[in-house]
Amino acid sequence: MVSTETRAEVEEYLGQVPRWIDALPESAADHSWEVVRDLLLGETVLEQREKALVALGAASAIQCPYCVHFHREEAKLEAVTDDELSEAIAIAANVRNFSTVLHGAEIDHEEFVTETGAIVDHVKDQRAAAPSDD
Repeated sequence: MVSTETRAEVEEYLGQVPRWIDALPESAADHSWEVVRDLLLGETVLEQREKALVALGAASAIQCPYCVHFHREEAKLEAVTDDELSEAIAIAANVRNFSTVLHGAEIDHEEFVTETGAIVDHVKDQRAAAPSDD
């Protein structure tokens, strides 16, 4: 159960106190809302539309129907197009797919880090060599 102050703040932000707030243990309720308020709803280095797309991708990857629904609606509030929604979901699926491959094949993490470093260096070199659009 959240404190009276937090309950009032949640209602001010969301127009109501969602049922999931009351599902939180008292010891974590106020803090959990503060994280949602400050990180997801607050002004941060990411724009609201970027946060909505990241959240939708993560929700899709963990296959949470509650989170997918919420973050899809959140993204629509931020004027994210259907094509952008589809792309965010496809990117999340791609990450999950290759995570499964990497883990299932037991790819050595240190070797992976080394290979990734070489790939990044190559891409930087390619970009530096590309003609400028200016």
